Amino acid sequence: MSESFPLISHPSPNFDARPAGIVIDTIIIHYTGMESAEDALVRLCDDSAEARERGRVSAHYMIYEDGRIVVLVDEAMRAWHAGESSFRDKKNLNANSIGIELVNCGHYIGYTEFPRAQMDALVQVCKGICARHPIVPRLVLAHSDIAPARKIDPGEKFDWKFLARAGVGLWPEPEPKDYASAQVFLSSPSSMRGALVKFGYDPDVTIELMCKAFNRHFSRNADDELSLEGAARLAWLNRQP
Repeated sequence: MSESFPLISHPSPNFDARPAGIVIDTIIIHYTGMESAEDALVRLCDDSAEARERGRVSAHYMIYEDGRIVVLVDEAMRAWHAGESSFRDKKNLNANSIGIELVNCGHYIGYTEFPRAQMDALVQVCKGICARHPIVPRLVLAHSDIAPARKIDPGEKFDWKFLARAGVGLWPEPEPKDYASAQVFLSSPSSMRGALVKFGYDPDVTIELMCKAFNRHFSRNADDELSLEGAARLAWLNRQP
């Protein structure tokens, strides 16, 4: 990535203080899922009585398709992007996470690939966040990872491999021993469930929803079962620190 993308200040009123002593250790990537970027920006800043009734939302950043980066909420503050959420025994991840919204209409309006400029800008934002906070690669997550029963974004068209190759997050490279573990997972639903929970998914979610979330992140599909390759990737991930 050679281009540096501009930061545009557009403060949202939808935030509050993080709990005392909290460590910011997670990045959560979303898509806006609205017809236009302008509609999304209005929603992320809406403090009206109607918004208060249905639930106000925000994020720390929103990134346009052309790479423009909107700063909505200071990282020190808690933005309202994760909702009811769980990962690796932590609940309500607004407290310890930074949320990034990518402008994309989403599955229900007109889901598209994420343009290169947008991905490059995302790398820029994430690298800056990781330089300021102790975020390990395995905790760069999808909204669907932390809320697999409710959310499917950023979805199977998001290129996690590109992001990892740029130095943000993880992309698994299974070894022979991971395929051996995968065979065990595929032959035993309880072993598969245990491995998915070890990765971080909420144990109260069905195994089908966990598999869908994992596949969206690591196999670029939304199948409710893991393939041998997907299970090997899961085994590889569970060996990482």
